[in-house]
Amino acid sequence: MGNLVLFDKRKRTIWQSFDHPTDSLLPGQKLVSGRKLIATGLLIQILFRLNTTTLHPMLIVLITVLMAKVLLLYTILLNQKKRTRESRKVADILDLAPILPGILTRFSYNELKIITDDFSRKLGEGGFGCVYEGTLRNGTKIAVKHLDGVGQVKESFLTEVKAVGGIHHINLVKLIGFCAEKTHRLLIYEYMVNGSLDRWITHENRENGLTWSTRQRIISDIAKGLAYLHEDCSHKIIHLDIKPQNILLDQYFNAKISDFGLSKLIDKDKSKVVTRMRGTRGYLAPEWLSSVITEKVDVYAFGIVLLEILCGRKNLDWSQHDEEDVHLLSVFRRKSEQEQLMDMVDKNEDMQLHREAVTEMMSLAAWCLQGDFSKRPSMSLVVKALEDKSRSLQLSFTSCYASDPHSSVFEVHNLLLIEA
Repeated sequence: MGNLVLFDKRKRTIWQSFDHPTDSLLPGQKLVSGRKLIATGLLIQILFRLNTTTLHPMLIVLITVLMAKVLLLYTILLNQKKRTRESRKVADILDLAPILPGILTRFSYNELKIITDDFSRKLGEGGFGCVYEGTLRNGTKIAVKHLDGVGQVKESFLTEVKAVGGIHHINLVKLIGFCAEKTHRLLIYEYMVNGSLDRWITHENRENGLTWSTRQRIISDIAKGLAYLHEDCSHKIIHLDIKPQNILLDQYFNAKISDFGLSKLIDKDKSKVVTRMRGTRGYLAPEWLSSVITEKVDVYAFGIVLLEILCGRKNLDWSQHDEEDVHLLSVFRRKSEQEQLMDMVDKNEDMQLHREAVTEMMSLAAWCLQGDFSKRPSMSLVVKALEDKSRSLQLSFTSCYASDPHSSVFEVHNLLLIEA
């Protein structure tokens, strides 16, 4: 086939196919200068104004059929979108049904807006959203965690509900209810009046800091909570994000573990699990590099938190003047080699009065921080060590750590566990 060229009466070119290779001329159609027909596939567009009397009857029928098909397609897509929305709502309910015990209260989003004064009283902010203070009709204060973001929000919501929705322990924050409405995902927890532990570790007024007995109780509470998660639930629950921000304190400074959004639930008979790296920088155990982890990653993170409590500072503190003091484990290593462990302890007067007990607690931290996870204690053994008054367990974990002085990936070695 050749190229088609159309001329007017004065032999001026008005249309040529090689300029408009996708244009089509329909049978019986008349072309007028300045009025162009474009046909691309089945979708025909008429540009400018065409006199309807010039259109072939077949074209009118074709356009009518096409418009009917487009309208039908639009209706089908609209109904499909509606069904998808409804199926998602049903799917959410089905996802929640097997894991939500009857004791949990289901709140509507509007109810939570009223309870929290339109989310105006922020208590804190984390990786998956913000936490707001609220008050129930009976005057009970609550904490409302509003999950925000895309992708992992639903996973985090379901994980947290699965982890703590059906378990109860004095050292775990109690889940009261939830909201799963449209795209909103919220969790309602008991209110902890003294907030998170990090606020009390890095206090500015040293004289008003936590006493030694209070710190002992907090450490013991965290250990008991983790031991329960690891050994006493129907599934083994690995928290995977133990840090001071996720330890909450009630009015009597009893500690409770919170924020289970990154947790991993595994069968009790499984010793290891392969999972993507998750958690917070500074609290990650060295075995995360292999992506094969056990509950001992929580033990490692507990060891870091233990040091932070004893020293009254963050694990990674970029405000330190000396670069060597930024990482708490580096200071731990250096001070142990220099036999000056008390130099790194919180300067609180009450802490300084309990030198021997504090350094013994540091030896427990060293035991939990070993690079070889198999040599770290279980959390139940940590609890026993904390409760043993005869020091027999203290001696056992001291000798355990000393048997492999180079085991830590951070080279926390040759620790003088009991300072002279």
